[in-house]
Amino acid sequence: MNARLSPDAAAALYAKSDVFTLGKMAHEMRLALHPEPVVTYIVDRNINYTNICVSACKFCAFFAPPGSEKGYVLTPRELAAKVTETVALGGSQILLQGGLNPDLALPFYTGLLSFLKALFPDVAVHGFSPPEIAYLAEKSNRSINRIIAELKAAGLDSIPGGGAEILVDAVRQAVSPGKCDAATWLEVMRQAHGLGLRTTATMMFGQGETLIDRIEHLDKLRALQDETGGFTAFIPWTFQPGNTRLDAPEASSCEYLKMLALSRLYLDNVANIQASWVTQGPMIGQLALYFGANDFGSTMIEENVVAAAGVRFRLPEDELQDLVSRAGFIPKRRNMDYSLR
Repeated sequence: MNARLSPDAAAALYAKSDVFTLGKMAHEMRLALHPEPVVTYIVDRNINYTNICVSACKFCAFFAPPGSEKGYVLTPRELAAKVTETVALGGSQILLQGGLNPDLALPFYTGLLSFLKALFPDVAVHGFSPPEIAYLAEKSNRSINRIIAELKAAGLDSIPGGGAEILVDAVRQAVSPGKCDAATWLEVMRQAHGLGLRTTATMMFGQGETLIDRIEHLDKLRALQDETGGFTAFIPWTFQPGNTRLDAPEASSCEYLKMLALSRLYLDNVANIQASWVTQGPMIGQLALYFGANDFGSTMIEENVVAAAGVRFRLPEDELQDLVSRAGFIPKRRNMDYSLR
């Protein structure tokens, strides 16, 4: 494929192509971008510092509303114990995310980052999704740029792409009306890239949106990447319906692989595509390496959000390496910016 896919061409390609045809095309593009037989991964831990959230997204089985006896905020000691264990297991990064907690102000976040950097100066903090940052900016009556700058000064190294779901406001209003709109999500990423922070981008699909919605999502990410070049990777995964309030059937593994392949073909300016073994399981994760993915994500020493929906896949580092090797690739540890360790 030489010409850049248009939205209409992408929709037609998806509709007329079977999963194997799309997979072959995506794998060819993956090999053009990454001809070496390497699949990267990172050793990190997904730490949810709080589960208290006012957004109450229909697809989330993890959150607790303010005032709930199930709500929590991790103490510094609890957080330090989790990071200590991560380092002992070879981890070099923590993924730090939480809910939209009305009781936490900016000093909590900057204090948390300063605390972590003082104790663990070599551990990268990949933290705070765009909805968290947008909510904090609104509550603090500060600009998004100012919030990100203060978080960066306190020790934030990069920003994850969580909270994107589908970047189409009609979809967001239907399933997550309490969360920031699509333009705000993109603006957080634009400001982060302008301040020198690299970020990832994501898509959670299968929540009732259309194929056209998904392609609009990809198109918005591609346009921002043309502008800033700040996205290091794209990670698509499927909505997990267990224990949620959203009545939508779970997307099949075949649909996941087709969408993964289309994402690789459409996002021609995003270098890395990540396989979602966390939602799909290790075997489909292996297959994803032949459908456009060149990265196997994280060992996920801890993961709570997907687990709350009843999906609990775990991969110790040696098992992850074995899966990648048996798929025909060389596993290599990386950092968030995809430099090798």
